[in-house]
Amino acid sequence: MLNGKSILITGGTGSFGKAFTKYVLDHYEPKKIIIYSRDEFKQFIMQQEFAPYLDKLRFFIGDVRDKERLCRAFENVDYVVHAAALKQVPACEYNPSEAIKTNINGAQNIIDAALDQGVKKVVALSTDKAVNPVNLYGATKLVSDKLFIAANAYAGSKDVCFSIVRYGNVAGSRGSIIPKFADIIKKGGTELPITDMRMTRFWISLQEGVELVIKALEEARGGETFISKIPSFRIPDLAEAMLPGCKLKEIGIYPGEKLHEIMVTVEDSQNTYEYDKHFIIYPQIVWDSHKRVTPTGKKVPEGFAYSSGDNTEWLSVEEIRERLKELDLEH
Repeated sequence: MLNGKSILITGGTGSFGKAFTKYVLDHYEPKKIIIYSRDEFKQFIMQQEFAPYLDKLRFFIGDVRDKERLCRAFENVDYVVHAAALKQVPACEYNPSEAIKTNINGAQNIIDAALDQGVKKVVALSTDKAVNPVNLYGATKLVSDKLFIAANAYAGSKDVCFSIVRYGNVAGSRGSIIPKFADIIKKGGTELPITDMRMTRFWISLQEGVELVIKALEEARGGETFISKIPSFRIPDLAEAMLPGCKLKEIGIYPGEKLHEIMVTVEDSQNTYEYDKHFIIYPQIVWDSHKRVTPTGKKVPEGFAYSSGDNTEWLSVEEIRERLKELDLEH
């Protein structure tokens, strides 16, 4: 499906961008992969890491806020994966106008450039924080999601579709709880801070996130939101898995933090179908009857919601410990 295609990744020097690039190079024969991002030093580092593949890679310095630059980068591109965003919750709270410029205006720029340059498919990465948002980051990503879904209305006769992939914090990603615990343990700490003993999270690996994006690129017709079916874990169990017998200190929930990650709301359930390894929320409005999809999955029951707090699959302490072995916590 990606053989002979040109693929562009915004925010391509991040953890997801690197993992996606490696996956595509390992499994397909793309014409080229374009890494579009702001930081020239991170691009330099990525060039060193992917030195054997530089004949397939192109590096564009640019910002999603710059529509003109996006239009230039999108020339002759088949697929776009939009991973660029301002993601740190406190930074977005303190710099709301900057979050809006990147996460909302940037999303609209991606849409306009894709429509103008004849891109075939755009997959935008979303977050659990866009569901019933309680912080500015989540609110900007909710607007971004709505923009990408509605973008299908503007495609007209163009052969292009926009869809979304939604998941929470990737296990071991920068700024998440696992590296924080690992740093405390590395420095000899015997007590781990927990904001709330009831807190739960979904566990998704970078590999699973990449595979969900590939599925969206393969199957999306326009306006769908793809969500992986993944296990939950309790934060106290994570602490026990990382430092057996440790003391736990409850420090209180952070501003803008939720007890549980929510991927599908009760309201979304009216348009949600369950598949073997994922859910799809289909758009409420289908703008082009030729792109109407007849879901082949199982309609979720009325009142269904998908939350890490009431999941049907849970990781035990030992299972968490086994999964931790797969993570690179040195970077």
